[in-house]
Amino acid sequence: MEEMLPRWREETPGCANRVHLNNASAALMPQCVLRAVTGHLEREANFGGYESADAAAETVQDAYGNVARLLGAQARNIAIVENSTVAFFQALAAFDFRPGDVIVTTRNDYISNQLAYLSLARRCGVEVRRAADLESGGTDPHSVRELLRDPRVRLLAVTWVPTNSGLIQPAEALGEIAESAGVPYLIDACQAAGEIPIDVRKLRCDFLSATARKFLRGPRGIGFLYVSDRALERGEYPLYIDMRGAEWITANTFELAPDARRFENWEFAHSLVLGLGEAARYAASVGVERGGKRARELAALARNELSAIPGLRMLDRGKELAAIVTVDVAGYEAPELVELLRQKGINTSASLRAYAVIDMDEKRAASALRISPHYYNTEEEVAAVVEVLASLRAKSAAP
Repeated sequence: MEEMLPRWREETPGCANRVHLNNASAALMPQCVLRAVTGHLEREANFGGYESADAAAETVQDAYGNVARLLGAQARNIAIVENSTVAFFQALAAFDFRPGDVIVTTRNDYISNQLAYLSLARRCGVEVRRAADLESGGTDPHSVRELLRDPRVRLLAVTWVPTNSGLIQPAEALGEIAESAGVPYLIDACQAAGEIPIDVRKLRCDFLSATARKFLRGPRGIGFLYVSDRALERGEYPLYIDMRGAEWITANTFELAPDARRFENWEFAHSLVLGLGEAARYAASVGVERGGKRARELAALARNELSAIPGLRMLDRGKELAAIVTVDVAGYEAPELVELLRQKGINTSASLRAYAVIDMDEKRAASALRISPHYYNTEEEVAAVVEVLASLRAKSAAP
């Protein structure tokens, strides 16, 4: 057994209440993150919002440093925003897309990102091209290389770990290809942050977006965007900026902030920024590589046990798999299973076809039950969800 497991669970209040296997949606916060958030809210209630923000200025700045260190970056490269979708969209908004421009992306992706590309196609005349997959699953780097030969390609955008499966895309290899082609590279790292060690230098990305609430174990409602030095030096900034991102110089001129703040909005929840900073600090203290390895081992255990149950079809494909397990259970829709498991004190989630149309159609699945353990979960908790699913399947198969 992992020697730190008792301490990790002791520092996670929610472990006493539920079997939480829904970390790909929102992980349980450790006590220190909870204290950071609620402590600031209490100060705001007692002393005022602006005054409490001023008093917390140094700790807020520390949050930028904590997030930056998690990525192998500098604080100047970090923009803290309302959520990962805002972060991703702010990066997209830095490109002045014109008719005929091409965005290269992948087939296995999340609805919000794909809708953004399709919106750009409708509004700006952008063409969306999706790289082919390998037979084993995951994007074919050779296909990406060929697509990037077109001089009209303005952006390569990739989701590192799709929300609807355990696939880990070859993010570093794709970064090498993008850099060689001179194409900017945007990574959605929502499901990677906190589970997979991130080094933006190895990734060679121009932008990387993520959220606090998933494997990073931060609060909901806060996310961040990494902006590379080369993107800053190119003078890139989002379509809309406010007083956080620029200085109004004369009636008709402005000057951009010199760092990633140009991608932020002035108003944000300071309590959540503090929670994000504490979550990043806690993740570093646990060790992302150590914690992620355990999470993936628990996911592999779940896949192995579930695959032995008749009527259960494992949907994860890929050479490397993350701590996300997706399964189709004959006789049940995934939302129904989520509710039945909740009644047993087990938290999971459902991935629907609409969330990832291309991937789910290829797998011929209308929905999938998603099980996502983290390092603070136990082998006994994995056994519990396996037992309940085996029982439910036996019940549905009975004449």
